[in-house]
Amino acid sequence: MDNPCVAHRGYSSLAPENTIAAFKLAMEQEQVSWIELDVQLSSDGVPVVIHDFRLERTTNGSGNVRDHTLAELKKLDAGSWKSKKYAGERIPTLTEVLELTKGKVKLNIELKTVGNMYPDLAASVVGKLYGVWKPRDYVITSFETKALRQVKRIHPEIPTGLIINASPADLARQLEELGCHFLSIGYPYVTKSLIKEMNSKNIRVMAWTIDSSRIMRNIAALDPSIMLCTNRPELWNKANSRKLSKLFKPNSFK
Repeated sequence: MDNPCVAHRGYSSLAPENTIAAFKLAMEQEQVSWIELDVQLSSDGVPVVIHDFRLERTTNGSGNVRDHTLAELKKLDAGSWKSKKYAGERIPTLTEVLELTKGKVKLNIELKTVGNMYPDLAASVVGKLYGVWKPRDYVITSFETKALRQVKRIHPEIPTGLIINASPADLARQLEELGCHFLSIGYPYVTKSLIKEMNSKNIRVMAWTIDSSRIMRNIAALDPSIMLCTNRPELWNKANSRKLSKLFKPNSFK
C-alpha cells in the first residue's frame, strides 16, 4: 500500500489536535507524509491554528477565536482537555507550524471560515507561504468557495482544493471553475467512478477522515494515489499488513 498517509490535525488521537505536540508526534511517524491543519485569524490579524470557531472544546478559554488577540490566545491552555500530560500546550501560530514542518512534511492548510467571517484570512495565509514554501509541498483547502477564489485572485498558481462531504454530479465542473486541482472528500463518497473522473482531470484526491484500518485498506485498493487522512496514523501500518488480507472485500466502494 503506497497511498500517502495524512495526519488529521496532527496525531490527534494521541495528542491535542492542532498543537505543536500533535504535529511533532505525527512527524515522528515514518508513514506520515502530510499533515492537515486548520487556520483562523486572531482579532489582530495573526493566522492561528485551531479548528473550532469557539474556544471552549479545545482550550480553557471561552468565546470566539476571532474576538481574541494573539496575546490573549497564547495565554490559553490547549492541551489539558486531552491529557494532563499536555497541560500548558498553546495554540500555535501558522508561522510556528511552518517553521517546524518546512522540508520535513507537506501541509494541507484548511482556511476555517464561513462567508465573510474572515475577509483577510486568504491573504494572510498566502502571505506566509508564497515565495517561502514550494507549491508542491502544500495545498490550501476550504469548504468555503469564496475563500478559495480569494486565494486564486491573489496568486493564481497557489495550489488549492475544495473540501466537500458529498458527491454532486457536477463536482468536476465545480473544481474546474474554482481552479482547484485537489479534492478533499468524505471517504463514504470515494468510489471507483469518482477516482476515474478525478484522475482524468488531473485532480488529486484526499479521503477523510478514516479511523478504520479495514476501510483504509479498501479505499487504498481503489487507487494508490488516494491520500488517506486519519486521526490515527498507526492504522496505516495496520492496514498495510498482510493480516488484513482476509478482511478485504473486493466489492467494497464500487
